Amino acid sequence: MSIPAPLAEIVDDFAAVDGQDKLQLLLEFSRELPPLPPELEEAAMEPVPECQSPLFLSVDAADPGSVTLHFSAPAEAPTTRGFASILHQGLDGLSAEEILGVPDDFYSALGLAAVVSPLRLRGMSAMLARIKRHLRA
Repeated sequence: MSIPAPLAEIVDDFAAVDGQDKLQLLLEFSRELPPLPPELEEAAMEPVPECQSPLFLSVDAADPGSVTLHFSAPAEAPTTRGFASILHQGLDGLSAEEILGVPDDFYSALGLAAVVSPLRLRGMSAMLARIKRHLRA
């Protein structure tokens, strides 16, 4: 198992900052979550109930060489949006094989445990688990 280059770069970004700066970086990611494309409606997406805030995801693996990910989370849920944006920026466009190779606990390398509750971290873990479940199906 290994962390693909785009996701490893994000992990390195978080490793370069300490304490509350990690939270600031997470908030920056939350503002970078792309909007849903017009043809995709939240109602057609899978909910991730493990997240403390409403989060929906879509995994398009029609081309297993380039998986497309979409996430939807409300603006008033910056932590959840930040996690979704990290996964989007780190995994979107990669192959199914690369995504399946991401360690399930890669998020611990972000060093957010001191600034984000374990329940919120569990939400990020659940997002990755659901993406992988789609890819295995």
